Amino acid sequence: MRADRLVATLLLMQSRGRVTAAELADELEVSVATARRDLEALSTAGIPVYPQPGRGGGWALVGGARTDLSGLSSNEAQALFLLVGPAAAVSGEAKAALRKLVRALPQTFRAEAEAAAGATMIDPTRWGERDRRRPEMVDQLQSAVVRRRRVRLVYVSGARERSERLVEPWGLVDKDDTWYLIAGTDNGRRTFRVDRIAEAETTDQPADRPDDFELATAWEEVTGTMEERRSATWATVLTEPRFVPILHDHFGRHCHGDGESPDGRARVRLAAPTALDIARNLAGWGGAVEVLEPQAVRAELARIGAELSGRYVGGQ
Repeated sequence: MRADRLVATLLLMQSRGRVTAAELADELEVSVATARRDLEALSTAGIPVYPQPGRGGGWALVGGARTDLSGLSSNEAQALFLLVGPAAAVSGEAKAALRKLVRALPQTFRAEAEAAAGATMIDPTRWGERDRRRPEMVDQLQSAVVRRRRVRLVYVSGARERSERLVEPWGLVDKDDTWYLIAGTDNGRRTFRVDRIAEAETTDQPADRPDDFELATAWEEVTGTMEERRSATWATVLTEPRFVPILHDHFGRHCHGDGESPDGRARVRLAAPTALDIARNLAGWGGAVEVLEPQAVRAELARIGAELSGRYVGGQ
């Protein structure tokens, strides 16, 4: 990811004052030619980077060595890492660049920058929901994660039950435009959907975060549990090949091709929490989809069909 590498190059130069292309290549784990091209790109972009020929030369910034990152404030450092941090969860290159960016920061900024980088991640795998907007509350919770402050939540469960909780925010995850807060509670680690948080008040109470906590690892455990629930029931269906992309778009990772039937139709495996969930999703397809098994899904489809026929037969 070249943008991250260029930022890393600039911050290293601001921290050290002067670097050679070989030193930069070793630090960023790229070739000397790539490091030299990056330095030239910074210079071409108007950044005051210039080469110093001869023995003891290299590349330097106008003004010489600086340890304050040319006035980069603590808040600006946090903002930089809040932008780069989410990409590190899905890109090995971004993760490596982020680690080098941290090393380039002054010691006084590193703790907050590392907290900001680990405050948010993006899981790019979709669960099928779309067109959701980032809740305004995300910024408040993100600040609480970075500052390590407890938050008092009013949370509305899926059953519409409201409860008040005092939590220690550990990290935020954007899952297909649905945000989740992973937090410590009196009952251990819990995951909250941000769009179900009715109220949030950041307190002055310090929040503890386990030293071994890693947001990506915690989210992997959360998704593993959720996937088990979402894929509790599997069904095998037949449909025309042209409909398979639509099924895949609707069921996401719970839709798998399973070969072809003798009549040329595609054989597809679908999953949902219950047989009723699968039947409800397929009822609108009518005869375009044939469910082979399990019998529970076929029975639910038959029941739904009978209900619709009883209500709407004769157009009444």
